[in-house]
Amino acid sequence: MFILPALLVLAVFILIGFYNKLKTLQVHIKASIQEIGNQLKRQADLIPNLTESVKGYLTHEKDIFKMLTDARTSINNAGGDLTKLEQAQGMINKALSALKVVVESNPQIQASGVVTNLMNELRDTADKIMYSRRTLIDLTADYNTAISTIPGVWIAAMLGFKEEKGLDTPTSGQHISVSQEDTVTPKVKLN
Repeated sequence: MFILPALLVLAVFILIGFYNKLKTLQVHIKASIQEIGNQLKRQADLIPNLTESVKGYLTHEKDIFKMLTDARTSINNAGGDLTKLEQAQGMINKALSALKVVVESNPQIQASGVVTNLMNELRDTADKIMYSRRTLIDLTADYNTAISTIPGVWIAAMLGFKEEKGLDTPTSGQHISVSQEDTVTPKVKLN
């Protein structure tokens, strides 16, 4: 006689626990997306400082400064839209790659402490962005696993939980496979 009510109470506690777990994961996923935006914003805020510091050295590289300014504007206009933030990050990466080539090819610029410090800040921010993305990927995987395995598949559907998208990544291209060239150890020459 007490077994049926006890099982019912246990089932309710399991249901509540599972619901709370999924809600917690959803909150962490949203916070992770916000952290990606936060780090991209930090990077965009560094760009004007980098631009002003390097302008004197790179007056002939005006295209790089325009690319950096456009990328910063894209981040500011992206809001919380992960797709727009990813596109803005791509713009920043392209501009910073161009700037890095110029800096690396010019020893006078490399020796500048201001440029070195700002490049280090940008590198640190890029690492933080990568960590934030990794966190989002892990949280999304945990959540999607929880709702797609037993008993979650039944409980999640009953409670209206749906799969989280996570980061958009291309499903085709060179990054999917490793070529023979990719496996060769790079040679570093310091002259």
